[in-house]
Amino acid sequence: MSSKLSLVRPASRNKASGVDAAQLPQNVALYQQIKDFIASKIQDGTWNAGDRLPSENDLVVQFGMSRMTVNRALRELVEQGRIKRIAGVGSFVADEKPQANLLQIVSLAEDIRRRGHDYQCNVVTVERVSASLEIASALGLGTGESVFHTVCVHLEDGVPMQLEDRYVNPRVVPDFIQQDFHHEQPSDFLVRTVLFDQMEHVVDAVLPTAAQAGLLQMDAHLPCLLLTRRTWTRETPITLVRCLHPGTRYRLGSRFRTDGNAVTS
Repeated sequence: MSSKLSLVRPASRNKASGVDAAQLPQNVALYQQIKDFIASKIQDGTWNAGDRLPSENDLVVQFGMSRMTVNRALRELVEQGRIKRIAGVGSFVADEKPQANLLQIVSLAEDIRRRGHDYQCNVVTVERVSASLEIASALGLGTGESVFHTVCVHLEDGVPMQLEDRYVNPRVVPDFIQQDFHHEQPSDFLVRTVLFDQMEHVVDAVLPTAAQAGLLQMDAHLPCLLLTRRTWTRETPITLVRCLHPGTRYRLGSRFRTDGNAVTS
């Protein structure tokens, strides 16, 4: 079959089903051709968030490729967060991933609710522990000194979006451990009660541990974005927090002016 294939209009009246003729390159793998075609239609706005894609059967016929090839293309697009598949219903363009601001501490709960979605925080751990060498160094404490530790999972519409692993300096926030974090998440409490004047953000691409993947309800072989944040008040460290986000569900970024101030709208 020629490499020049046209996608015909399926019987469905979905917006995504009517497409222009496409010329597929010959120098890339077959499954990649399908991925590139679908991604290009999403990128150029032909298919928008929520639009239904042609069915797997339609793609098999229209591209003249095997079901295994089509399935691999769709599966990898799901893993990349470009589309979502609903069993027995079909494939749809995924919603745009929310983006966290790297220059500010933004309330995740407020951000999710502002988009009209449901927010939930599952508190996994609230404890007092002995500081390891790494944690003690980050918070300006002695090794083995008492430190507060919390672990929370933040969910959007029931889907885990962030695993928050936080250590707090008891010298700065002695009443932290006494709070009810089922009503106010740790970051909101700290922002409300402690005036910080310095902040450090470091972002890494990592693979989750098996335990982290379980809490985030994701496959352990898929990448995550890890945002590590430290804050200070008058040169004294307040908190060290590691926020782990599934890479297919979240992104990190900022827009700012040349004077270093963030653009908020």
